[in-house]
Amino acid sequence: MTDPTTPASSNPVSSNPVPDTAGVHPHADTRTIVHVLRHGEVHNPGGILYGRLPNFRLSQNGQAQARKVADALAGHDVTHVVASPLQRAQETAAPLASAFGLTIETDENLIEAGNEFEGLKVAVGDGALRRPRHWWKLRDPFTPSWGEPYLQIAHRMLAAVNAARVAAVGHEAVCVSHQLPVWTLRRFLQGDRLWHDPRHRQCGLASLTSLVYEGDTLVDIVYSEPAGGSDPRQTGA
Repeated sequence: MTDPTTPASSNPVSSNPVPDTAGVHPHADTRTIVHVLRHGEVHNPGGILYGRLPNFRLSQNGQAQARKVADALAGHDVTHVVASPLQRAQETAAPLASAFGLTIETDENLIEAGNEFEGLKVAVGDGALRRPRHWWKLRDPFTPSWGEPYLQIAHRMLAAVNAARVAAVGHEAVCVSHQLPVWTLRRFLQGDRLWHDPRHRQCGLASLTSLVYEGDTLVDIVYSEPAGGSDPRQTGA
């Protein structure tokens, strides 16, 4: 983890293991960590972009990934677990809530990004992207034109994180969300431009993007993959 006295905006993102707060910091009573967790692998045999569609559950592998995250955070001071309302996020949160004896809270601000290709296959060279009637949706990659604006995603995710930080002040919280919202939040906090190449997202399945606060100030961002790495281009993940 980087020096907590240095503003996060000037730090590279740490790739260390999940940050530990067990009695090692002189201001532990004001240090709060919000772990933003991407859900585990989803059962998606059709390979579609499921977005906000209901009834997309975790695969068996996804369930195992969720348990691995709970194991990785065992011994941490988690006092608040909150998740997107979508089934895959709620199922990812379940082992954590059980491990810490907590009830899963739900925050609509953690939901997947809206997308006009929802329910379609969208792999490059396949499905909807080959049909000219869909090309108009791709006219603006910067907003983007095919879905929820990046800035809107960043603002609602930040609202969810701030609510979780307040709920768990002096402790740790876990917010379960989705790849694009998590990655957009991280880029926003780092001061990076929000439009990006989705093939290069550092946000694997069941990965943790841990935001470390001293009081109200973000001092570090730590990325870890307690369930192992995954390909960000994987359809149905």
